[in-house]
Amino acid sequence: MDFSLTEEQEAFRQMVRRWVDAEAPKDLMRRLEADEENYPFPLWDKLKEQGFFGIGIDEDYGGQGGDVMTQMIFARELARTAGGLIWTWGVTSFAGAKSVGLYGTPEQKNRWLVPMAQGDLRVAISVTEPDGGTDVLGAMKTHAVKVDGGWKVNGAKMWTTGAKVADRLLLLARTDKDVVKRHQGLTLFFADAKSPGITATLLPKLGMRAMGSCSVTFDDVFIPDEDVLGTPGEAWYMMLPTLNNERIMVGAQCLGAIDGVLEDALTYMKQRKAFGDIIGRFQILQHYIADIATMQKTTELLLNYVATMQATSQTCGVEANMLKMVATENAVKAADLGIQIMGGMGYSAETDMQRYWRDHRILRMTPISNEMVRNSIAESLGLPRSY
Repeated sequence: MDFSLTEEQEAFRQMVRRWVDAEAPKDLMRRLEADEENYPFPLWDKLKEQGFFGIGIDEDYGGQGGDVMTQMIFARELARTAGGLIWTWGVTSFAGAKSVGLYGTPEQKNRWLVPMAQGDLRVAISVTEPDGGTDVLGAMKTHAVKVDGGWKVNGAKMWTTGAKVADRLLLLARTDKDVVKRHQGLTLFFADAKSPGITATLLPKLGMRAMGSCSVTFDDVFIPDEDVLGTPGEAWYMMLPTLNNERIMVGAQCLGAIDGVLEDALTYMKQRKAFGDIIGRFQILQHYIADIATMQKTTELLLNYVATMQATSQTCGVEANMLKMVATENAVKAADLGIQIMGGMGYSAETDMQRYWRDHRILRMTPISNEMVRNSIAESLGLPRSY
């Protein structure tokens, strides 16, 4: 299978790289990420001005079009400098645009995809429950009751990134408790994030600090019928096809981070001197670089393989999980080696190596923990369910 980029894809990649180097350099990303109290609006505005929010959105709704490969190329190039701040673009483009594009009515697509493509509508994902983590279904306590003209929602969510600045929340809630299986009776809402009864509170965290992950409470929040995505009660079946995209997105982000790690480590090894010569002559550090480069290539090959499967409508749930597991573990290992190569400067907040580690450590646990990924892979090979 040939994973070479087409001429058009390569031209797009080079254009994005030039833009990233000029408009989203590492020193700017480092400063933005450090400001935990403020969302990275400067990056959002730059992405908006360039029209990048239109990637993957149909041209009929003001987007640029492009398949999952185009999105992955962009995600990788941006993550090389932005690291976890890539979700400034990714949450809206993947969670919002993908869900509305797949399940929205024509009227909903006009209402929401057009401003999304223009960079005028921000989305946050409100799925994880406070007591649940990966066990979304088992912990689902957020519920919605049908009322005249809509639904009343009560409950709480955790790790809703960007909720304080979001225009819309992609909200999963239980609408039917009388079900045979717990994945039944769930409904997906595209709720107005400024509705009365919604309260978002920042959660201090290790990495991706400026992204502003939040706990969100819903106290008798009214959501009109026109803000329901798809068929009520069938949200879990609707969400499954989008999960592969999220895992592929994570893979692209991690690959971009490995690109940044390798770039910084090589530059430092060629400049830093110790014991009379550049540290690039030290065999053990050369081995570290060889390991990082190998992680880069294996992640790239798996990403291209899975993205190609997705783009050609092949079933790839197991492979997408494998990609997520491999990419996240490689990114964290690569960044850790990068810190070791740079020593004290790798640990310093004045450089980006520590940011690559912090931003990607969370991805070993989310959107699904790598332990659960391994369970799923084992089950796909015919072993009994372990949870």
